[in-house]
Amino acid sequence: MGIFVLLMIILIIQLTAYFIDVTIKEDVSVEKQEWLSLQAEIDSLKIAKTSSKPEMYPFNPNFITDYKGYKLGMSTIEIDRLLEFRKANKYVNSAQEFQTVTKISDSLLNVISPYFKFPDWVKNKKNDFSQEKQPAFKKEKIALIDINKATQEDLMKIYGIGPGLSERILKQKDLLGGFVSMEQMSDIWGLSPEVIEKLNVQFYVGSLTEIKKIKINDASVKELSQFPYFRYPVSKEIVTYRSMNNGVLTIEDLTKVKGFPVEKIKIIALYLEF
Repeated sequence: MGIFVLLMIILIIQLTAYFIDVTIKEDVSVEKQEWLSLQAEIDSLKIAKTSSKPEMYPFNPNFITDYKGYKLGMSTIEIDRLLEFRKANKYVNSAQEFQTVTKISDSLLNVISPYFKFPDWVKNKKNDFSQEKQPAFKKEKIALIDINKATQEDLMKIYGIGPGLSERILKQKDLLGGFVSMEQMSDIWGLSPEVIEKLNVQFYVGSLTEIKKIKINDASVKELSQFPYFRYPVSKEIVTYRSMNNGVLTIEDLTKVKGFPVEKIKIIALYLEF
């Protein structure tokens, strides 16, 4: 009798499953359809963001620094050739002359030369077909000034720099203990690319022996946060990192610190002592 009852229960369950629709309906809500329609656009935006390249601005190739040359893809030897050429107070006046001096490859020249910006007098000289009838133009020798020894009056001689901007430059120099590269002019708020180019013509960075370096393994969070390239959160992360890793041994170690300004690494390295 018990077996008969059990068989009846099994039969009833099977018949119920057969006649009742237990199919799970797919969610076809309006919200889901809209989200799926936007997914392709979201994916394309992610790809575009990943493949984007940093924007490059026009610059005078005569004033390329080690850091600038490194970012452009030049080798150390190629940069040194240009710096040696400039030490003699000589200037390149065309992309071809730049390649002759630095000996960079044709492929690299084709990439960076469209951004070369030479002074107006160079362009006018190339376009002046009657210059043979004119007196010979003698280029005036520019007396360069060490930016770390410049006074407010020296800075204000640059068109576009007034009392406010000149004071801001001097204040930044005092905070840093001195500039190590003319590239740092772009870190000063309010200086336009045109004014920065004029500063590069009139000023240079002299000896770095007077720069007081920061002992990265001894400085406190407060001392580190007073360095313009470090903010308090980064300074705190540096102290945490060195306590967990038996100190900071090289500048590359700092790239592992959360929030560290990697784009300024070559400049920052000149201010640190390990």
